[in-house]
Amino acid sequence: MERPYIAIPLGDPAGIGPEIVLKTLAEPEIVAMAKCVVVGDAKVLKNAMTFPNIPALTIKVINEPEEGDYSEGVLNLIDLDNIDMAKFPLGQVDGMCGKAAYEYIAKCIELANAKKVAAVSTTPVNKESFKAGGVNFIGHTEIFGALTGTADPLTLFEVHGMRVFFLTRHVSLRQACDLITKERIKDYVRRCTEALRVLGITEGTMAIAGLNPHSGEHGLFGWEEVNEVIPAVEELQKEGFDVAGPIGADSVFHQALQGRYNSVLSLYHDQGHIATKTLDFERTIAVTAGMPILRTSVDHGTALDIAGTGKASAVSMIEAVRLAVKYAPNYMR
Repeated sequence: MERPYIAIPLGDPAGIGPEIVLKTLAEPEIVAMAKCVVVGDAKVLKNAMTFPNIPALTIKVINEPEEGDYSEGVLNLIDLDNIDMAKFPLGQVDGMCGKAAYEYIAKCIELANAKKVAAVSTTPVNKESFKAGGVNFIGHTEIFGALTGTADPLTLFEVHGMRVFFLTRHVSLRQACDLITKERIKDYVRRCTEALRVLGITEGTMAIAGLNPHSGEHGLFGWEEVNEVIPAVEELQKEGFDVAGPIGADSVFHQALQGRYNSVLSLYHDQGHIATKTLDFERTIAVTAGMPILRTSVDHGTALDIAGTGKASAVSMIEAVRLAVKYAPNYMR
């Protein structure tokens, strides 16, 4: 199979993004499976090569993906040259770095929208640096939604074959409870089912996690399941959707890992995050689904406290590229 082009934004330059990118592209396995195009700043990468345990790669500056040399030892870079190294604050929250990180992402999305790359695999960004740099987005998902014209992108986690969608994300737990409505559940199941179809997953049952202990025990521990979840599931089943629930959150993720369900709809942020990251923190990979382009991502932060030490693990970045390669053919048809 022809190696797909995968765009990789450098992430927040002050964090561990440059280090994990260099470690990832030094892996022969990644070179063999993908043509990775980094969007970033050559000065930042050269600086990162001086850190302990960071491989030294040859940087080839390109303007278009097809200009690259995708052999071992080469890092193909679209150089936005947007960091002033005299003011570069390694390991700190900084507006210049936040703005630069946004520009790297935007360029990668531009390449994906133009079908010049098959997918984008993102590195960590810092929300405080975004704010300091005047970037009016809270994170990757919102940027991808805006720049692809997708009103409400879906967040999907995949780890060891278990897939978890999220009904609610960055809201308080109190707000999340209010957002658990029959109509929202029905809308998400429809869209999640379509997202799975695009990824090539057409068989199996989607499970809806319960919110309350034991899914509320018919109202003994809360009424959300009785009033919202069960009616949604019954109506979806009548429409022909293969969906089940509510299934107690203390068992549904284990059952999905065993293959009983093809995916789980988590009702709030930490419910699904805890289940996936406890299973395997480094190999929990985020997929932003429901968009015209494919995005996979590490699911860890910028780790400003260890930036420059060379201690950052590249396992999650490597897994993100692997997952992009796995699903990319479904987006390039």
